[in-house]
Amino acid sequence: MVIPSRLAEYIVAAMVIILAPGPSVLFVIARAIAWGRKVAVFTVAGNVTGAFVLSTFVAFGLGPILQRSEIAYIAIQWAGGLYLIYLGVDAIRHREVHAADMTNQGDIAPSVRKSIRDGFWVGALNPKGLVFYAAILPQFIDRERGHVTGQLILLGAIFSTLAFISDGSWGLLAGTARQWLATDPKRLERLRATGGSIMIILGLAVLISAVVSG
Repeated sequence: MVIPSRLAEYIVAAMVIILAPGPSVLFVIARAIAWGRKVAVFTVAGNVTGAFVLSTFVAFGLGPILQRSEIAYIAIQWAGGLYLIYLGVDAIRHREVHAADMTNQGDIAPSVRKSIRDGFWVGALNPKGLVFYAAILPQFIDRERGHVTGQLILLGAIFSTLAFISDGSWGLLAGTARQWLATDPKRLERLRATGGSIMIILGLAVLISAVVSG
């Protein structure tokens, strides 16, 4: 297995996007506020499993293309950067709606199986995760060393492991402070706006990288 030479830089970039409150983090926090830490942690377990499945599909789809085409590599950077900016702007514009959804999860706590299943689909269909795997993750592979698909799968597995630690911490923290978070929607709105701002910054960084490498 080829270990990418920029692995340390990748871990830093992965942690930045993981810590930005996107759809997965907000879903976990919503579950924690509504039903406590246990449901939140099982939701995270499903979420990171779905995220890894998504990263594997992306790896098998993009790996051969990226290994052959420099143009495709740059095009993916541009598309991903622009989409990240769009997601960030959308998060800021609709922060009030998102905050309201987080405190309106229903009265009946889901079972462990349902928590994992719901988390899985949020992770597998997370647009922020898709953009990261498709546009940001490929910047940290060593194309000249080959085995691009294997490198992408490895980086996806590392991302899922880091996400489990980080999102699980979010869930435990939100479950502990559930009353404090639920009593003031503005706190949740600021959380969403912060995540949106970070996604915009990441999108701009991707576009700058595409210009420089192009």
